[in-house]
Amino acid sequence: MHEFPGQRCFIETFSARTNPDTALAQAMQIALFQPDIAQNTGTILRLCACLGIAAHIIEPAGFPVSDRLFRRAGMDYLDHVSLTRHDSWSKFEDWRAAQGARLLLFTTKAATDYRDFHYQTSDILLFGRESAGVTDAVVEAADARLVIPINPGLRSLNVAMTAAMAAGEALRQIRNPQV
Repeated sequence: MHEFPGQRCFIETFSARTNPDTALAQAMQIALFQPDIAQNTGTILRLCACLGIAAHIIEPAGFPVSDRLFRRAGMDYLDHVSLTRHDSWSKFEDWRAAQGARLLLFTTKAATDYRDFHYQTSDILLFGRESAGVTDAVVEAADARLVIPINPGLRSLNVAMTAAMAAGEALRQIRNPQV
C-alpha cells in the first residue's frame, strides 16, 4: 500500500506493473463512483489489467475488496492492476485537481455520443454506481458527459460493458489520432 501525503488517497496495488507515483498521471484511467456490485467491479478491474489502464474506486463501495464475488470476477488479473481507492468524492476531486486530468462521465442522461468525443491520453473515464448513478455534484464536476446510445425504451447497459465500450473507443482514438 502506498500513501500520498496531502492527497488523501492511497494506492493498493495487487503488484501493479508500473510505478504508481508516475503512471497514474500519464495514462488514461477508469474511475468507479461508489460501485455496489462486486462482480461488475471485478470485471472492470480485469479490463483495466488487460488494457494497462489504472483504476480508481471512489468510496464508499457497496462491498469489501475482500468480497468473494469481487475476487472471483477479477480472478488472477487483480495482481496486474494499479488500483487507487479514494475515501470520498471530495478526496478524489482533490487528487484529480492535482493531476490536472479531465473527468469524462458516462451517463444515460448525456447528449454527447461517446463516439463523437475527442479523447486525450490523460482522461479519466468515470462510471456511476449501478443502482443510482452519480450525485449532482459529480455531474457538475465532470468536464464532459457522454452517452452510449441504446435502443429506445431500454434503461441502460451493464456498467462493465459500458466501461469496456468506452475504453475501447477512447484507446482507438488515442492510438490512431488521425481517425
